[in-house]
Amino acid sequence: MKQIKFNQTFIIMFTLITLGVTAFSFTSKFGLDSYEISLNNKVILKHYVNQPLNLRVLQLNKAKEGDQLGIRYTHCTIKDGAGTARSISVKDEKGNTLKKWAFADATGSNFNMIIAVNDLLKLEKAHTGQDLSIHYSARELPEGEMLSMLKL
Repeated sequence: MKQIKFNQTFIIMFTLITLGVTAFSFTSKFGLDSYEISLNNKVILKHYVNQPLNLRVLQLNKAKEGDQLGIRYTHCTIKDGAGTARSISVKDEKGNTLKKWAFADATGSNFNMIIAVNDLLKLEKAHTGQDLSIHYSARELPEGEMLSMLKL
C-alpha cells in the first residue's frame, strides 16, 4: 500500500514540475517600452513605461538657449525599437497641445528626436504659471504617452 502512495506522489510532483517548466518555457517577445531624455547628449531621465508611477519632472532650469533636448523612445514590439510617424508635443495642464514636433522615421540605430531648448523656453514664457508636460506619440502608440512634466 505504501508503494502505491509513493508512486502517486511521484507522478503528481513530476506532472506539476513538467507543467511549470512548460508554462515558463514560452516567453513573450514583448518587453517594456522605455525612453531616455538627454540634454546635450547627457542622459537626465530614463524610464520604463510600466514602472510604478513617480514624479517625472524634467529639470531644465540650468539649460541654456543653445542646448538641445534629445528624446529616444524605444518600442518593445518593434525589431529596431523606433516607432514610425513619431511626434513630440508639449501640452498645458488642461491637455491642450501648445506645440508639436513631427519626426521622420528613424533609420539605423540613431533614432533620437531633437528639440531646441530655446523652443521650450519660449513656450514656458508664453504660458507662465501653467504646468507643461512632454508627450510622445507614434503610429504604434496613437494614444500617446506622457513622458515628463517640464520645469524650466
